[in-house]
Amino acid sequence: MLIERNAKKALNDALSIFPAVALLGLRQTGKTTLARSLVSFGHSNIVPEYFDLENPADRIQVTSDPLTFFRVHARTPIILDEIHRTPEIFPILRGVIDERRTQGQRTGQFLFLGSASLDLLKQSSESLTGRIGYIELTGFLATEVEETSSTTDATLDHLWLRGGLPDSFLAMSDAISFSWRTAFLRGYIERDIPLFGIRIPSETTERILTIIAHSHGGLLNASRIASGLDMSSPSIARYLGFLEDLLLIRSLRPLNRNIGKRMVKSPKIYLRDNGLVHALLGIRTMRDLLGHPIAGATYEGFVIENIIAAAGLNTLVSFYRTAAGAEIDLVLERGQDTIAIEIKRSLSPKLSRGFSSGCDDIGATKRFFVYPGDRRFSLGNSTEAIPLRDLMYLLNS
Repeated sequence: MLIERNAKKALNDALSIFPAVALLGLRQTGKTTLARSLVSFGHSNIVPEYFDLENPADRIQVTSDPLTFFRVHARTPIILDEIHRTPEIFPILRGVIDERRTQGQRTGQFLFLGSASLDLLKQSSESLTGRIGYIELTGFLATEVEETSSTTDATLDHLWLRGGLPDSFLAMSDAISFSWRTAFLRGYIERDIPLFGIRIPSETTERILTIIAHSHGGLLNASRIASGLDMSSPSIARYLGFLEDLLLIRSLRPLNRNIGKRMVKSPKIYLRDNGLVHALLGIRTMRDLLGHPIAGATYEGFVIENIIAAAGLNTLVSFYRTAAGAEIDLVLERGQDTIAIEIKRSLSPKLSRGFSSGCDDIGATKRFFVYPGDRRFSLGNSTEAIPLRDLMYLLNS
């Protein structure tokens, strides 16, 4: 088991600042385990109480008379799991938080857990502005797998193949991991997605996800997806937006900057967990993966997700590509820095003309080439070859 998730300190810090904190993440990323490991909230030394809003008994207790419920628990920090199932309590929570502020309770009152951002962000942003902080819990990251003690082959390749969902990564074998991910996808498609009000046949959802898996890391072409499914382009675009809100996919937007070049305007599309990509494509082992044409794209997506998580919420992320061939896999904008990142699964990294040209176009202040080796060294042209973990630590420092 992991000793501690990287998010634990961030969660405690946020509970010391805000009255309420929302911990968001895809199902099975370990939100409940992390939340229930907290022995206290923020500055308080009181053990929080936990309520699962998927449990009918807990849901009735919280929602039948919420004002009375919150008064009874006025001095106890509360964890509300699957909060997006009861959006009607958000307006009530605003009054509860404001009333408690007048009594000196200013931080660490509520922790909300949500398996998607769709309803949670919409409701809380309208009702709890200035009263709530947000943290996203991803699957296991490259900087976390070193902390495992029960899994001797906890390497980055292992994480790349299986993805970061804890039950998948920590499975006893690749076969068990693959079976778990297949069952996870089936349950998510057939049970969870419809619960969010998305009315579309489960077979269509599976076909869309499979198409995205085959296009992983490529430019989004909603018209092509629509024509293959006999749907309209606006319907596909709307549905992809739902999948992004559900934290299943990421649309990486092109750099939004007027630099006098003919730039690609379509986003690149990724499934956020590479293990799910491999499950959709029937990739079971490292041998299968290394022999598959999708390997380079899923390695790129794996690195991008880890870097974005390390960079934090205050970083703008994009990619850069022009019609003339200039291309940067990932661009990070942080304060005065514009960081250009090239990603290749090669132990002999070589700078491409397109990357160098792109860096000059955007005025990159820092340039990195992420590769699967274990040393840092200069590639010339102000670019450093760097292992993934080293770059993540650098961005986190």
